[in-house]
Amino acid sequence: MRIITSLATSAVSAAALALALAAPSGAVAADRAAASGAGTGTGTGQHAAATTLAEQRRITAYWTPARMKSAIPRENVYVPRKGKPGPGGGSATAVQVPASPLFGKVFFTEKGLNYVCSGTVTASSSNSLVTTAGHCVNEGPGAYVSNFAFVPKYENGSRPYGTFTAATLVTTEQWRTSGDFDHDIGFATMNPLNGKTLVGAVGSAYPIAFNKGYNLTFDAYGYPAATPYDGQTLWRCSGPTTKDTRGSTDNRLPCSMTGGSSGGGWITGGYLNSLNSFGYRGEKNVMYGPYFGTVEQALYQTVD
Repeated sequence: MRIITSLATSAVSAAALALALAAPSGAVAADRAAASGAGTGTGTGQHAAATTLAEQRRITAYWTPARMKSAIPRENVYVPRKGKPGPGGGSATAVQVPASPLFGKVFFTEKGLNYVCSGTVTASSSNSLVTTAGHCVNEGPGAYVSNFAFVPKYENGSRPYGTFTAATLVTTEQWRTSGDFDHDIGFATMNPLNGKTLVGAVGSAYPIAFNKGYNLTFDAYGYPAATPYDGQTLWRCSGPTTKDTRGSTDNRLPCSMTGGSSGGGWITGGYLNSLNSFGYRGEKNVMYGPYFGTVEQALYQTVD
């Protein structure tokens, strides 16, 4: 069995998070009161999020600079099913890079707590799609998150393109029903902002590719927020990957990024082809990302 603490944040220990859930502070209690309901299904497997202008305005107002700064990442740390760590390759050390309009921070509320992830602007027919981790849109297994927002080119609190709210959220059935990290991917279709689609605002998007095989070289991006990072700037890990040998079908990349980087895109040959998902307990500075296969392709086709 694999046990998880996600790369949405490793800043908070499991014990500390358990305490926070059991006895929320006044600020958390206030946030719980401000959070809206879980929303509804759409009939296409997608989850309706901010579908009215009033709800979009409420979510935009909800994400104050203070809430954004204090949002926590979740940890995803597995106990491996079997085997030993795979070989290294590339440098595990992440490097800070200039903020890009094609990457941004994801913010959401789950069970009254505010969380942070990362996301990638993704090409689609709607020009409004963000790809992130499944555990950044759904508890896995469980309910969809609320107050979902995306800030492209976030850096030190700046929001040069504003705060986009989600119209719909969707993840794989495997993640939604059983928390299967082999299929830890989620898509958010964003509402227009100031009369522009997401791609209309930022100018372009990464095309997404599927079934490209293993042992590719990737650039992985994200906003790590757990020590020694602070979640305020964009970071990148680069290098060759291998297939996981410890029980998953995921890609393995040496990388020092921590919680908060979850959902950040892995780019190869100009295409989005994986994302930051989880790490194994006892294995430092290694990131795992789901293989984008037929399941992920079928999910993408529901939102393209």
